[in-house]
Amino acid sequence: MGRRRAPELYRAPFPLYALQVDPSAGLLIAAGGGGAAKTGIKNGVHFLQLEQINGRLSASLLHSHDTETRATMNLALAGDILAAGQDAHCQLLRFRVHKQKDKAEKAGSKEQGLRQRKGATPAEKKSGAETHPEGGELKVENLQAVQTDFGSDPLQKVVCFNHDNTLLATGGTDGFVRVWKVPSLEKVLEFKAHEGDIEDLALGPDGKLVTVGWDLKASVWQKDQLLMQLHWQENGPTFSNTPYRYQACRFGQVPDQPSGLRLFTVQIPHKRLRQPPPCYLTAWDGSSFLPLRTKPCGNEVISCLSVSESGTFLGLGTVTGSVAIYIAFSLQRLYYMREAHGIVVTDVAFLPEKGRGPELLGSHETALFSVAVDSRCQLHLLPSRRSVPVWLLLLLCVGLIVVTILLLQSAFPGFL
Repeated sequence: MGRRRAPELYRAPFPLYALQVDPSAGLLIAAGGGGAAKTGIKNGVHFLQLEQINGRLSASLLHSHDTETRATMNLALAGDILAAGQDAHCQLLRFRVHKQKDKAEKAGSKEQGLRQRKGATPAEKKSGAETHPEGGELKVENLQAVQTDFGSDPLQKVVCFNHDNTLLATGGTDGFVRVWKVPSLEKVLEFKAHEGDIEDLALGPDGKLVTVGWDLKASVWQKDQLLMQLHWQENGPTFSNTPYRYQACRFGQVPDQPSGLRLFTVQIPHKRLRQPPPCYLTAWDGSSFLPLRTKPCGNEVISCLSVSESGTFLGLGTVTGSVAIYIAFSLQRLYYMREAHGIVVTDVAFLPEKGRGPELLGSHETALFSVAVDSRCQLHLLPSRRSVPVWLLLLLCVGLIVVTILLLQSAFPGFL
């Protein structure tokens, strides 16, 4: 038997690096490209329409936005605004879906759609991608752009919005955190956070900022004031000869606790070894930033991390192309697809639980999307875990007690 494969939702005509999901319109947004090199590989942001067809989740190309000579390496989403990291710059994009209003427009758009499909690129034909303007037209507008990194080889590596989408924070190879107003991209804060690259950052709802860097440090900031350093091995394993660094950090809600907050981090070996030691997942208290639980998550080096909207699940991608889903509370693995992509997984994202999420999810408990340098976007579905109702458990307990009493009565007459 062949190796089990995850369903392939879409194949782009360029390497994919970043992924976002818009729950209100049911859009999957995938971005990447070949960069400025004249290799013939395009750069773009693709907007895919998610739909349930015959009980299966599918994606079709709704709009392709050309980013010219810049490949998009990271994305953040705030309503209808995308923040795209392109080389050393952050480009804001606004997208809107316009529904067709009358049959004449719809018929015209169908004819246009047929013409577009006839002229599809070979890569789009191979992937089965089609544009579907008959269901609506998506327009993308370039807003402000600003240089966010000024290192010797400048590159923006991460971008994220704050809780009310009024600010965004960026980090890159020069080790500086810069915070910008949205949508004007006026700089409001700048400070040195790490020696070397900033690998990831996360903004909490209380304004606290967590950064992780190539210097093996994870720091908690209030504006530009350092509050504390994180120490994941405080209540966990210790390794005298194997230095670890933080690869990713994400805030997540505590399920069924509206005011609860958790921080999740991934730790990977700082150096590649012939016999690689395990990587680790750590859950932290979102207020005190004390480690709550640390668990190993395999010997494959983790490349990316995502937290589901409700904070119930964690999604991981690896440099060898594998994808996994963990339960956030216990850090127990629920799903694993070995070498789903066969090459580094560059981003993962959960289907949100709001908007069109439940409709698209169907009977599954959660859905995780993954993209990689192999140009593919894959779907990873977690079937609903069957649970026994409480009333049935109580009934079984009562029945067991009755049967035990009857057996004792028959074995020892006069027992009762």
